[in-house]
Amino acid sequence: MNYTVHNQTIDLGNGREISIETGKLAKQAHGSVVVKSGNTMLLATAVSAHDVRDDVDFLPLTVDYREKYAAAGRFPGGFFKREARPSDTEVLVMRLVDRALRPTFPGDYHAGTQVMIQLMSADEEVLPDSLAGLAASACIAVSDIPFDGPISEVRVARSSSIRSVRSWSVRTWTSWSRVAWTALSWWKAK
Repeated sequence: MNYTVHNQTIDLGNGREISIETGKLAKQAHGSVVVKSGNTMLLATAVSAHDVRDDVDFLPLTVDYREKYAAAGRFPGGFFKREARPSDTEVLVMRLVDRALRPTFPGDYHAGTQVMIQLMSADEEVLPDSLAGLAASACIAVSDIPFDGPISEVRVARSSSIRSVRSWSVRTWTSWSRVAWTALSWWKAK
């Protein structure tokens, strides 16, 4: 195979890092990245139409996020043998990524755009939903789709007993009383 792989690593400062890789998987898409943190791995792809229909005066953006059972090493059995519609968590992740991405496109951009995010492998210590926004932003950034800046997502929690947390694991989040999840974007005042 003849391909050029580009890697970028983000050090979080607490012994964890996020790596972003492009150029190896999903080369037919306009942009694709693999985002890894621990054993959690997401594949995000972005595709946009070359032609714009005359009757469209909005951005037809579709964001799809899927967590397959096989990513955690499980396989559906019993009455439901296949994975059907997205779960409530998947729908919430799709909506959050969509709401964060939509303002970063130019106002006159009306081409149909799809962003697909697939959980390839899951880790109990790293939640994949907070990496989905970074993966979507990175795959659009490496494509030729017009895009005004990166986005990311952050999870904010309130706890009366813990002042600072060095390990952001699933056990830490489930023990806190209030957890909020939001998306951030970099924007310039014009």
